[in-house]
Amino acid sequence: MRRIPLIGALTGTVVALSLTACGGGDGGTAKSGAQAGALEGRGPITFVTGKDRSGYLQKQVDGWNAGHANEQVRVIELPDEPNDQRQQMIQNATTKSDAYAVLNLDVVWTAEFAANRWLVPLPKDQVGLDAMLPATVATGQYRDKLYAVPSTSDAGMLYYRKDLLDKAGVAAPPKTYAEMWAACDKVGKLPEGKGVDCFFTEVNKTESLTISAVEAIESAGGTIIGADGRPTVNTPEARKGVEFLAGAQKDGRMPKAAVTLDTEGGRRHFQSGKLLFQRQWPYQYGLAEKDDGSSKVAGKFAVAPLPGPNGPGASNLGGHNLAVSAFAKNKASALDFIKYLTGAESQKANLLATSQAPTNAALYDDPEMVKKFPYLPVLKQAIGSAKPRPVVVKYGDVTAAIQGSMYDAVQGRTPVDQALADLQGKLGPLTTQ
Repeated sequence: MRRIPLIGALTGTVVALSLTACGGGDGGTAKSGAQAGALEGRGPITFVTGKDRSGYLQKQVDGWNAGHANEQVRVIELPDEPNDQRQQMIQNATTKSDAYAVLNLDVVWTAEFAANRWLVPLPKDQVGLDAMLPATVATGQYRDKLYAVPSTSDAGMLYYRKDLLDKAGVAAPPKTYAEMWAACDKVGKLPEGKGVDCFFTEVNKTESLTISAVEAIESAGGTIIGADGRPTVNTPEARKGVEFLAGAQKDGRMPKAAVTLDTEGGRRHFQSGKLLFQRQWPYQYGLAEKDDGSSKVAGKFAVAPLPGPNGPGASNLGGHNLAVSAFAKNKASALDFIKYLTGAESQKANLLATSQAPTNAALYDDPEMVKKFPYLPVLKQAIGSAKPRPVVVKYGDVTAAIQGSMYDAVQGRTPVDQALADLQGKLGPLTTQ
């Protein structure tokens, strides 16, 4: 989603990536429900992804290319904004172009792409699903078939300035909104707290606002789409969640610029030392800890589960999955490249280099990894209980409707009750199968 841009910082020596698991002597033919011959063909392929600001992705691709002279991978980078990435991938698919082979999909795009037959079903028994977190595996499936392999996961966490909480006598990170506001008031009375904003979650009119809405509504016990696939957003619970977002903006708990700040803008605001609490993805951890002068909060912050109205809140399940385009020529090579990127060694190397959340479950309990990334236990808990964005075929239209209504509510242009009633009406036709 973050998503979310593919961002990170190289924090250690690159771990050597094993190529031995990438062979595939059977030609990559799918066994578990995939169409006969759908994963045939070997040769050069493309890997289509959002912009990689870490510089590490190309190192991974170079590792593959060094061992596959006849199956070279070329990276095609799309814009930072997820909506733009999705549109370009859809445009390629609707023209049935073979220009894109392996697609790096936001986890919420699986249903849409699979339902439109833009993806090839993948063999469940060949891609190491047993080693992955169950919540991540579910994001790659549609109607009991696997269409995408989990590559990186994501869940929102609460970043907080531990140094300021300690000075203000706040012994633990907040579990509720009330505790968070009380902590902000105490820090605000400190000389060091002057000019420090209280809280930030993304409320700009992008996919990030859909994420913030899901987390706020689910934390209050509501939902946007029910288990039957129909809209359920016009409820007291949903109202309570949206009122939290609108109230935080109206009351000055969030920066005035919150309605314009994106993921990276929020990261820079926190790293500048001007923010006490922030809802953010794991990728920020490594960047905020850099001691090269780019972060004023290195060694001064920690992470915790998101707070909610009455206790710990709900995090949104983010991340990216790798899929094979139905129109690619060399699908067997594409499948093997996916196995390579999602293997345990590749995921460990990526975690070390970028601090992005892996999908391999064992890495969250690896003592070496936990020592280097103390947030891993918190993140594992967050992923396990995270809530997805609406799983619908017309996802683009659904998220656009959510963003429009929520933005008007947060900005105070439309009363929360009216915004939710309007959104309920918009979502009805969009969720009719």
